[in-house]
Amino acid sequence: MLRTTAAMLRSPSSLRALLRLSRRAPLPRLHPLHPHPRPLSSSPKPARAPLVPPEPLSSAFAAAAAAANPDTTAAAAAANPDTTAAANPDTTADPDSDADSSWGVFDPVAGRIVMQSHPPPPLPPSSSDREEVEEEEEVVEVKRRARPSGGKREPRWADVATARRAAGKGGKAPRASYVCSNCGEGFSQWWGTCRSCQAVGTLTKFFPGAAADSAADDAEGSHHAARSWIRQKSKEMVPKKLQEVTKGFDQAGWRIPLPGTFGNEISRVLGGGVVPGSLVLVGGDPGVGKSTLMLQLASIVSEDSEDHGSSPVVYVSGEESIEQIANRADRMNIRSKDLYLYSSTDIEDILDKIQPLSPRALVVDSIQTVYLSAFAGSAGNQVQVKECTSALLSFAKMTNIPVFLIGHVTKTGDIAGPRVLEHIVDVVLYMEGERCLSHRLLRSVKNRFGSTDELGVFEMSEHGLHAVLNPSEMFLTEHDSDSEILAGLAVAVVLDGSRTFAIEVQALCVPGSPGQGKVVGTQSKRVDMIISVLMKQAGLKFQDNVVYLNVVSGFVLSETAGDLAIAASICSSFLEFPIPNDIAFIGEIGLGGELRTVPRMDKRVMAIAKLGYRKCVVPKTSVKLLKPLDLDIQILPCNNLKEFINTVFRPEA
Repeated sequence: MLRTTAAMLRSPSSLRALLRLSRRAPLPRLHPLHPHPRPLSSSPKPARAPLVPPEPLSSAFAAAAAAANPDTTAAAAAANPDTTAAANPDTTADPDSDADSSWGVFDPVAGRIVMQSHPPPPLPPSSSDREEVEEEEEVVEVKRRARPSGGKREPRWADVATARRAAGKGGKAPRASYVCSNCGEGFSQWWGTCRSCQAVGTLTKFFPGAAADSAADDAEGSHHAARSWIRQKSKEMVPKKLQEVTKGFDQAGWRIPLPGTFGNEISRVLGGGVVPGSLVLVGGDPGVGKSTLMLQLASIVSEDSEDHGSSPVVYVSGEESIEQIANRADRMNIRSKDLYLYSSTDIEDILDKIQPLSPRALVVDSIQTVYLSAFAGSAGNQVQVKECTSALLSFAKMTNIPVFLIGHVTKTGDIAGPRVLEHIVDVVLYMEGERCLSHRLLRSVKNRFGSTDELGVFEMSEHGLHAVLNPSEMFLTEHDSDSEILAGLAVAVVLDGSRTFAIEVQALCVPGSPGQGKVVGTQSKRVDMIISVLMKQAGLKFQDNVVYLNVVSGFVLSETAGDLAIAASICSSFLEFPIPNDIAFIGEIGLGGELRTVPRMDKRVMAIAKLGYRKCVVPKTSVKLLKPLDLDIQILPCNNLKEFINTVFRPEA
């Protein structure tokens, strides 16, 4: 009968400790107890042989067992000194020797090692072994994709979107691998020494989803570059002097021109034309005409020009099919040959499809309908809007192609999405207008390439938008000089950006309890203040009257230059004295009843003179500024409200 050794432990707990420690020793790994016996020796034997004592285990195995159970090892050594002495580290078994040997296997039922003359069946691979094999295959596949044969691949425009797959709350981070820069072997975890070529410190992190420019790119640098808004190759970018950048640079021919009256109106707002590589965001209420504006702009950019010629422009919509866009273009009489239409919501797909065209400009309608597959969430959430905008910004800067984005607005009038969206883009335009009115205003809120004081004025018709040639008089109505409707009507001259507008203000005073009046088109608190000043400083009795005030054409009067026109309309209705239709009012009213000057008085008076007005009431402090102007208009200066009422509402002799 076989005699037990120090390495052959009958206790189940001791056996488990032995198997656990044997994994750490530099010997073939022993698996846990398994229904199939585990071979300890692999010398084949064709014929059946008698049982012989098992081969002694190595010293490292015995030492591991002794460290796990010192008491049991000592007891076994005392009972079997000969067998213990056989476990000498110098005594090793030669698997290639011709001596007779048999298969020593562990029987889990008997709890001991028995000898067999034939090898046991092979063990099936464990789950941990299968996972290791799958990880190795995945690393080999990643390495094959990262290093294509046949030289460097052609860059894709969609790489600006795939390179932004960074970890965070918005999306799942790609699984990183580690590739040796010496031999190219890949591993699922980092090692100090490459297990293939034994090189030290050559493993670098690699992201399978990120597009690399070369096989030797630094993975950490690529990871930080993917988090930035603009992708840059730090090895190629160096600081340059301003004179070197501007040397031979033609500012006049740099921008893309927009011909025609419609194009000139948009160029005014953009600062002189479309800047190559710019990212423009256009927002506005639903139905105000954003898509119509962008479709007409795309048609103008794609048409022939003297300097650039005809170039393709792509209009991408995530809300309409190409047939619906074509129907709208036919209604607007757009016949551009190089205007391409495409319907998609995937940023990577859009950039891949437009790359063969190399367009002159790209229009995306809208930013809330597109998405990046690398980030979680549906299209329109804050993460998708931010990342899609950042990817399109990288595309615009990399290709020097201007990109126009249409953005939805919330109930408060802000563009839907994170506030950082307006910081990412170069230009932010808002389109304003009432649905019941035909006029549309295009206002610049942010412009890195021009002024934000410009304003574009358009009129909506069944054939699209048309530029208003003389916007100063678009809010005026024709009235007969002898009509009674002129009582309670006054004209204010206001500025919106760099544009001057003549606005009609209407007032109605009727008997009633004070405080029941309504104000439309301006601040009600400011109207109450003007009424109180008229009562105190001018002596008018409004205690038994209700005042209604309206700014015509839906215009919102927020400038203090309209104070004098508001006071004139209220006095006209209260005194039942019609104001002549050839007089305008410019000035601010103080609490003491004094008239104050407002900025840019000269421009206001010049604009009102071109409209045919013959008289203009202004504060007396602005007379010196208006004297140098040679204008065909009579200036009526006033110091306070009493002088103003005596000048305007004095019966003619």
